[in-house]
Amino acid sequence: MNTKIEEKEGKLVVTLEGEMDTAAAMEAEATLQSLYNTNGRDVIIECEKLEYIASSGLRILLGILKGAKAAGSNVVLRHVNDDIQSVFKLTGFIDYFVFE
Repeated sequence: MNTKIEEKEGKLVVTLEGEMDTAAAMEAEATLQSLYNTNGRDVIIECEKLEYIASSGLRILLGILKGAKAAGSNVVLRHVNDDIQSVFKLTGFIDYFVFE
């Protein structure tokens, strides 16, 4: 699992690549934990190369969303494939996130 955070045009852009299974999610959380406090910046999570997400990965994304909303920021998930979108639908998380 590769995870990268960049700041572009005042927004935090996160790129997720590979499989976010339970073991990878633990490693990714160390990198993504800084996004729990966005300081009012919007977060864009690029999922084009994300192949799989486990419940632990969903928990991380939900934590980012909660922190962003508390700071008045938005979180957008981009280029989410159909398989991962079905996981969001199955868990009910589809209603919490904005997808592009």
